[in-house]
Amino acid sequence: MVGVADKACTTPPPQTARIGTMNLNEMPSKVRFAIDVAEQAGLLGQRIQKRLTEPALLKKDRSPVTVADFAIQGLVGWLLQQEQTGGDALVAEENSQLLQREGGATSLKLVTEFLSEAGLPADPKSVCQWIDQGSSTPAERYWTLDPVDGTKGFLRQEQYATALAHIEAGQVRIGVLACPNLPFPGNPSTRLGSLFVAVQGHGSWARSLQGSTGFQSLRVSALSDPAQARLVRSVEAGHTNTTLFEQVLHQLGSRVEPVLMDSQAKYGLLASGRGELMLRLISSERRNYKERIWDHAAGSLVVKEAGGKVTDLDGKDLDFSRGSTLARNRGVVASNGVLHEMALSVVRELGG
Repeated sequence: MVGVADKACTTPPPQTARIGTMNLNEMPSKVRFAIDVAEQAGLLGQRIQKRLTEPALLKKDRSPVTVADFAIQGLVGWLLQQEQTGGDALVAEENSQLLQREGGATSLKLVTEFLSEAGLPADPKSVCQWIDQGSSTPAERYWTLDPVDGTKGFLRQEQYATALAHIEAGQVRIGVLACPNLPFPGNPSTRLGSLFVAVQGHGSWARSLQGSTGFQSLRVSALSDPAQARLVRSVEAGHTNTTLFEQVLHQLGSRVEPVLMDSQAKYGLLASGRGELMLRLISSERRNYKERIWDHAAGSLVVKEAGGKVTDLDGKDLDFSRGSTLARNRGVVASNGVLHEMALSVVRELGG
């Protein structure tokens, strides 16, 4: 299996289609705001990843959380305070409780320093307040954020993403992914990174994270042969049912080595035609686990607006109207659309 996702990104397939460029001046102010936020967050994460030596803290569920998680959420919280066009709430993954405990003092100091370097009027109290803006309850209209989706990938210097989405009436209207280590579509250089943006009804687009390239329209792969399908799953075995994944791979007859990749960067891969199927299967050890909205909101829209399809394992649309979890869904399947029903059928046959 491919352990370093970048290896799978150096030769984009001919199915990838890019149609024209995005005109930001024609986009609503919220879209321009989301792009600006994601770019700043992605570049901040990039700087921190290069310099960070402080070990991660551990949350109650033993999952790691880093200075970058806190700093990026603090940045987004502050930017939302400055926004003059909305005032929508923020629903995000982190809070400042760990930083305010004795063992978090060093991390809080580093977060404050990184945000100060980024030009924010940062002090420890303000930083905690900005982070805790993400503790809002989902409402009719709000932003949802995963500051560092794929924290273990971040720690391994591999793939991670900052994922920001705007949700209204249970529908994802805007989705933006900043993927600092994912090569820009058509360019094998990881130095550029990628920024993906999707607007409901207006398509899916990508440019380099630093803005050195213009936005190009994305289209999913047109591949229909399951034997050639490139399947994508999480690096972490605890996030999926690896046994079932291998069975699905065998049943589809895929002869292509699967791609192991952290974070919603997987959605960017599919949207740009560099993969055909992403499976988020339910781990046998976490049967009651419910996906968090910030883990899929932005990425799912990026794939759908590129012509792909995203459902749960039962073929139902992801339901973002039930609070901070996908309470009515079970697992996730994302695809180029052509192979979707076949994948769902195989999962059902295997009892997934």
